[in-house]
Amino acid sequence: MNTLAILIFSILLSSSHALVQDFCVADLNLPDSPNGYSCKKTASVTENDFVFSGIAKPGNTANIIKAAVSPAFAAQFPGLNGLGISAARLDLAVGGVIPMHTHPAASEVLIVIEGTIKAGFISSANAVYVKTLFKGDVMVFPKGLLHFQINSGSVPAIAFVSFSSHNPGLQILDYALFGNELPSELVETTTFLDDVQVKKLKKVLGGSG
Repeated sequence: MNTLAILIFSILLSSSHALVQDFCVADLNLPDSPNGYSCKKTASVTENDFVFSGIAKPGNTANIIKAAVSPAFAAQFPGLNGLGISAARLDLAVGGVIPMHTHPAASEVLIVIEGTIKAGFISSANAVYVKTLFKGDVMVFPKGLLHFQINSGSVPAIAFVSFSSHNPGLQILDYALFGNELPSELVETTTFLDDVQVKKLKKVLGGSG
């Protein structure tokens, strides 16, 4: 009974903390933390903190993946801080791809605005879920699972995504393996790729070792 009482008290305490403030606009002059940014003083908050225009224009897709991600996270959109939500815009040129990646802190919902996107994710049981999405289609990607998006059409594609965190985090599998100083020998041992393949991918993605 004592344990149950403590649990209930903890839940109530947590809820009460959530209701103490209406919002916690990020003070970008202070460092980020696992719990988000510190709150800007309320007297300094304006309506501009709750509006963001950074995803109105297309991103630059002139790069190796022919795609761009324009984030609206707490670092770009201070009013999101602490609210458990964020967004981003995806622009994919013809042949563009958002490589296999994961968001360790959030689930993701994607809606196609223009074009055709083939998207999918892989479960922790290695089950594969892939679907070709058209304008107006919506797909969800569960928290922490590897997923991707590819422009599978003949015209540029646009999508907007929302996340269940003000800072969803991001790790791109290709760059985690080949875009850093992880020794080639370790990459080869853990991926079963040969030295030539690993060195080629490291050269393309800016890795070394």
